[in-house]
Amino acid sequence: MRTAEIRRRFLDYFAERGHTVVPSAPLPTPDPTLLFVNAGMVPFKPYLAGEDVAPWPRAASVQKCVRTLDIEEVGRTTRHGSFFQMNGNFSFGDYFKEEAIAYAWELSTAPVDAGGYGLDPERIWVTVHHSDDESADIWRRVADLPSERIVTRGDEDNFWSMGVPGPCGPCSELYYDRGPALGRAGGPEVDEDRYMEFWNLVFMQYERGPGPGKSGYPILGELPRRNIDTGMGLERMATLLQGVDNLYEIDETRPILDRAAELTGVRYGAEHDSDVRLRVIADHVRTGLMMLADGTSPGNEGRGYVLRRILRRAVRAVRLLGHQDPALPELLPVARDCMAPSYPELTADFDRIAQQAYGEEDAFRKTLRQGTTVLDTAVAKARDEGRHTLPGAQAFLLHDTYGFPIDLTLEMAAEQGVDVDREGFTALMNEQRERARADARSRKAGAADTAALRSVLDANGPTDWQAWERLETESVVLAILAPAGRLPAASTGEIVTVVLDRTPFYAESGGQDSDAGVLTGTASEAEVLDVQRPLPGLVVHQVRVTAGELAVGDTVRAAVDPEWRLGARQAHSGTHVLHAALRQILGPTALQAGSYNRPGYLRLDFPWRGALGPTTRSEVEEAANRALRADLPVGVRWMTLPEAKEIGALALFGETYGEKVRVVEIGGPWSRELCGGTHVEHASQVGVVAVTGESSVGAGMRRVEAAVGVEGFGYLARERDLVARIAEQLQAPKDQLPERIATLLDRLKAADRQSAELRRKEAAGRAAELAAAAVDVDGTLAATGTLSGDGGTARELALAVRDRLDARTPGVVAIGAEADGKTALVVAVNRAAKDAGLSAATLVKGLLSGRGGGNADIAQGGGIPAADLSPTLAGLPALLRK
Repeated sequence: MRTAEIRRRFLDYFAERGHTVVPSAPLPTPDPTLLFVNAGMVPFKPYLAGEDVAPWPRAASVQKCVRTLDIEEVGRTTRHGSFFQMNGNFSFGDYFKEEAIAYAWELSTAPVDAGGYGLDPERIWVTVHHSDDESADIWRRVADLPSERIVTRGDEDNFWSMGVPGPCGPCSELYYDRGPALGRAGGPEVDEDRYMEFWNLVFMQYERGPGPGKSGYPILGELPRRNIDTGMGLERMATLLQGVDNLYEIDETRPILDRAAELTGVRYGAEHDSDVRLRVIADHVRTGLMMLADGTSPGNEGRGYVLRRILRRAVRAVRLLGHQDPALPELLPVARDCMAPSYPELTADFDRIAQQAYGEEDAFRKTLRQGTTVLDTAVAKARDEGRHTLPGAQAFLLHDTYGFPIDLTLEMAAEQGVDVDREGFTALMNEQRERARADARSRKAGAADTAALRSVLDANGPTDWQAWERLETESVVLAILAPAGRLPAASTGEIVTVVLDRTPFYAESGGQDSDAGVLTGTASEAEVLDVQRPLPGLVVHQVRVTAGELAVGDTVRAAVDPEWRLGARQAHSGTHVLHAALRQILGPTALQAGSYNRPGYLRLDFPWRGALGPTTRSEVEEAANRALRADLPVGVRWMTLPEAKEIGALALFGETYGEKVRVVEIGGPWSRELCGGTHVEHASQVGVVAVTGESSVGAGMRRVEAAVGVEGFGYLARERDLVARIAEQLQAPKDQLPERIATLLDRLKAADRQSAELRRKEAAGRAAELAAAAVDVDGTLAATGTLSGDGGTARELALAVRDRLDARTPGVVAIGAEADGKTALVVAVNRAAKDAGLSAATLVKGLLSGRGGGNADIAQGGGIPAADLSPTLAGLPALLRK
C-alpha cells in the first residue's frame, strides 16, 4: 500500500467518525521554543494546554515534522529520519481512552477492502503505564488481547508531558511483530527492531507541577477537561505495509536512494559505509525538498542554517560515493515525484524550490573545492606536529573565509581522526559578532554613547522635527559626538554624530530609509549620511565633514536633497499602493509584515503559502498601476487609535502607537494605513510600479520587490530593449518569442543527447584499445588514458576498460578528462585488485596529492591543470609499486 494511500485512509476513517480534518501546518513554526514543527501535536498545543478553546471537539491531521537533534545518526541506524509525517487524531474534552483505543485497533486491523490497514491482530503488542490498569482492561475487552501481549512500563516510556508544568498523562503504544528474522522474541522490552512501534496514544488527564526530567515531578490533580493526542507514524506504517526493512526503503524514499546508487555506481546493501551515505542522501534530499516548499531558504542562522546543513550533507555524501557532478538536479525531481501524490503543491512550486536548491549546491561545490584543500593541509600539519586537535583559529578561518560550516569541519576532521577546538572556534565567533554589533551601532549613531545622547536631550528637550512640512530649516548645532565622547568641533574628513535644535531630515523608520542632504554653515559643509532616533524625541544625524570646521553653536542650513525626498515619497506611497493591490487580488490575509523603501525601490513582505504565479503577479502589478492612472488622492488624518481601527485603518503588527495616530489614505478606503512616512500628494506622482521580483523569505513569508518612479520606467525600458534584441537575434515577432525559444531549447537538448551518445560510442571503442595496452606492474595490470569530456564520461570509460581486463588478475584503470578548462581523474579497480589490498580511493588521492574521494571500487578527483593530466597518469605504475 503506497504511503499516500495510507495517509488518505487515515483521514477518511476519522472524518467518517466526526473528526475535522485539519491541514498540516507549515514546517516553520511560530512557537518561540522550536524552529520547526517536531511532533504532530505542536499545532494543537494551545488547545491541549488549555491556553485556548479548540474550534472543534475532535480533529485529525497528517502533520509534516522535522527533527534534527539526531542528524548525525541519520543513515547509521534505520530508526532516524530528519523528516517524517505524523498521523494524529485529537479529542479536546470529547472522547477518551475507550474510544481512542477502539479507533486505533479497528483502523489497524480492519481488512484492506473494508478501508483498514489489515495488520494481523495476533502480531500486535501494546504497552501501558504501570499505573494505568484502566487502559489494560480496555485493551483486553476491545481488542481481546491476551495479558502476555500487554506490557507495563514506567514513566520513561509510557508517561507523557510537555516537559514543563501543565497537562500530562499515561500513554499506550502499539507495536507490530515483524518476525524472527529481525530479532529476538519476547515483545518490545526485548527487541524494538523486531517489534516496531507504530502508534502512540496519549491520555491527557492530569496536571503536573515543576520538576526536571520525565519523572519525579508532582501530579497536582485531574484536568478539568481530558484530552486525547495520538500519533501514528506514517513512515512506520508504510514500512510495515510495504514489507520493507526500514523507512529508507518505502515508496517515498527508496526511489531517491536508488537514483543516488545509480549516479554513484554503488550497490545498496553491498557495504555498510556506502549504505549509510545512500540513506543520508535519500533522507536529506526529501527533507530539503519539504523545507524549501514550506518557505525556508538556506542561510547562516536558525532555520536557514538547518536547511543549508541538510542540503550540504546530502551533496557531500554523493561526492564521497564518487559522483563529482551536480547531484541535486538528478535527485530533487525524484523526491518531488515521490511526495507529490500527498503534496501536489510541490509540482506547482518546483521551479522556485529547484532554483534555491541548485543554487545552494553550486555555492557548496565552490566552498568544498577551496575549503577541503585548506582543511586537509591543516589536518596533515597537525599530525606532523603530533597533535590530534585542529586549532579553533583554523576552524574559524574555514568558516569565515571559505564558508565551511563548523559542523562540516567537525565531520570531516573526525573522518580523518582529528578533533577540533570547538571552544576556541566559539570564542572567535563571539568576538566577530560583537564587532559586527559595534559596527552596526557605529553606522547608526556615530558610535555615540547613549548616556551622552540622554544628557543632550535632557538639556535641550525634544528635536523640533519638521520633515513633514519642509525640506530646509535654519538650525543650531547643539552637540557633536564621537565614540570617545562629546566634541567641541569636527574637522574635514571626520564622521561624527550631530544633534540640531530642529531638522527637516526624515529619520529612518516605518520601512522608509533616512533622507540624504547637507548641513551648510558660514565656514563649513557636511554631508548627511544617516538620520536616526536613538531616543524618543531625539533625532541625530551622522555626517561627514566635507569642508571647514563644524562647531557646537554654529547656525547651519539643514537641507534635504529634493530629488532624494521625491524618490522616497514615491517609494513609500508605492509601497502602500502595492500593499492594497496585493490585498485586492489575494484577499485580506495578504497583510504587510515588513517593508523597506528608498528612492526608486521598494520591497514588501507578507504571509502567503507558495509562490505567486506569473498571472497573479501581473494582476497585482496591473491593480497597482490602475490606482496610479486613476490619480487617487493621497490624504493624511490624525485620530485616536480606536477611531482609526473603526474606519478600517491597517496597523502593522508589533508597532507601538501613541494616543494620536497618523492615518495615510490613498483613494480613501482603498488604502488606509497607520504611517509616519513621507508621501506624494496624488497617486499618479508615483509614476509606475514595476514588479521586479517575488520570492520566499521563510516561514510562509513572501517578498515582492518593485521599482518605482524614474527607476521603474528605466526598468521597463531595459526589459523592452532586451525583448527587442532577442526578437531581432531570433528574427521572430515578439509575441512568438516563447515558442521560438522553446523550440531552440528542444534542439539544444536533442544535440546534447546526440553528443552524449557519440561520446559513449567513442568511449566504448577506446575501451578495448586501452585495455589491450595495459601494462603489467609487478602482477597488476595498469591501464591509463585521457579524453575530452567531463567526470561522468571519464567514469564510463574507466568502468568499460575495467570490465575488459582479465578478471583473474588485479587490474587498475586511471582515466583523465578535460572539458571547458575543468579536469577530472577517475580511478577504478577490479575485484581481484581489491582482494589484493588496492583501493581506488587511496590511489586517486595518491595521484592527486591527497585530493579526491570515493570508495574502494571507484574514486574521482580533479582540480589540476589540463597539462598535468598525462604526467599524473604516468605516475600510476610508480604508485602501484609503492
